[in-house]
Amino acid sequence: MTLLKTSVLSFIATAVKMLAALVINKVVAVLVGPSGLALMGQLQNFIQIAMTAAQGGINQGVVKHTAEYSVANKTTECLFSTATITSFFTATGAGIAICIFSGQLADYFLKNRDFTYIFILFGFSIVFFVLNQLLLSIINGLKQIKTFISINIAQSVFSLIFTLVMIYLLGLEGVFIAMVTNQSIILLVLIWSIRHHALLKLSAFRKGFDKVEAKKLFKFSAMTLTSAAVAPISHLIVRDYLGNNLSWQDAGYWQAIWYISSMYLMVVTTTLGIYYLPKLAELTCKKEIKKELINGYKIILPIVVVMALLIYVLRDFIIQVLFSKEFAPMSELFKWQLIGDVIKLASWLLSYVMLAKAMTKLFIATEIVFSVGFVFLTQYFVGLYGLNGVTYAYALNYSVYFMVVAFIALNYLRNKKLNSNV
Repeated sequence: MTLLKTSVLSFIATAVKMLAALVINKVVAVLVGPSGLALMGQLQNFIQIAMTAAQGGINQGVVKHTAEYSVANKTTECLFSTATITSFFTATGAGIAICIFSGQLADYFLKNRDFTYIFILFGFSIVFFVLNQLLLSIINGLKQIKTFISINIAQSVFSLIFTLVMIYLLGLEGVFIAMVTNQSIILLVLIWSIRHHALLKLSAFRKGFDKVEAKKLFKFSAMTLTSAAVAPISHLIVRDYLGNNLSWQDAGYWQAIWYISSMYLMVVTTTLGIYYLPKLAELTCKKEIKKELINGYKIILPIVVVMALLIYVLRDFIIQVLFSKEFAPMSELFKWQLIGDVIKLASWLLSYVMLAKAMTKLFIATEIVFSVGFVFLTQYFVGLYGLNGVTYAYALNYSVYFMVVAFIALNYLRNKKLNSNV
């Protein structure tokens, strides 16, 4: 399937997911205001970190190697089985740790030990999160995009219904409960959807643990764990810094603008995950890789620029629709946040070369350096310009990141021979 077709289908799936998320976000914003939205952001960041740790960081490796194998054989079955065993043990370990430290986690992330039970629920349900993501990664690697997207749409709808019911019954606590348990429900949707799948038979997951496949997967663990940990951690630090040095109201405004960025960028980042990673992983000819990158800049980047411009023009209307009048002060954050978003997307198109070709050390180094850089730049610019400073830091950080990943990617394409692997 071409990048354009994938982009269209991804847009449909993302639109459904985005609509579901926006409905939930609007309800929470009206119900508890900026401070409650900030707490929801804290829990979301923790879930991101815990999920990646529970997956063992192997899912992008599963996508890459499933794309390389492409057909049903013993190697494919060894990959599936090894990934399942790894995921089960890492998820179980993460779940136990979350339950043991549930009180401390509730204190730190939700500022209230009364929410200890939220983390205990998450500790018990995290294995379902992991299994769901593993199966989706396999389908993604098989490049069965229509199946992948239809499952994502169904899961988004079920997740929305479940979350709204929980909000109706329990208010903010219902949001927290839904956030840590809804994957248990949508896993059932996924299993039902693939029950007749030719490759995803139960027997394919019973081939034991293969050391060769495990080594291939663990190359991605370091990259994925680093990427998924340092970004949410940097956001936690930034949000805490804003809350403690400005106000939690201001932290809520930043959470809201970040949420808008995440939602509209999801349209294109979904395409990157569905199309780019498996596509770049299977390509060994540098001319073909260059062609895919050029297509990305021709098709994806203009979409982001147009969306960013529309959001900027309609920013006050968007604040009213998505949040409430209480969020009006965040209007001044849009300009440099949206500029940073465009630069960020341009950077990510190139950084996927590092990920797809397993440039482990370079990928980890850039993720850590620029996540730490965002924190320090935020503290510096917020000290000078107040809340606006966090968006200045964001745009500057990604400008430098773009220059670095451009140098790395272009150097790779210029120096590597055909059919070479890193």
